[in-house]
Amino acid sequence: MKSTGIIRKVDNLGRIVLPIELRRTMDIAEQDELEIYMENDRIVLQKYELACIFCGSTRGLINFRRKNVCQECIRRMADSETEK
Repeated sequence: MKSTGIIRKVDNLGRIVLPIELRRTMDIAEQDELEIYMENDRIVLQKYELACIFCGSTRGLINFRRKNVCQECIRRMADSETEK
């Protein structure tokens, strides 16, 4: 992990400001969604992109019961059902 040397305080509502340099580098614009998760003892922010829950593909997505699944994984699931 690369250190930037940038330190920010958390305000009374739990917010932090991401410096413009980081937002430009990571192509994060106003109103973009960020995914927040924990990795061991770290909090990770990542630009949110829709992706298939099975393979991670961002192409040919279909939203099924609020989950994104790509058409290739749907095809593979259908093929595995017909093999039974």
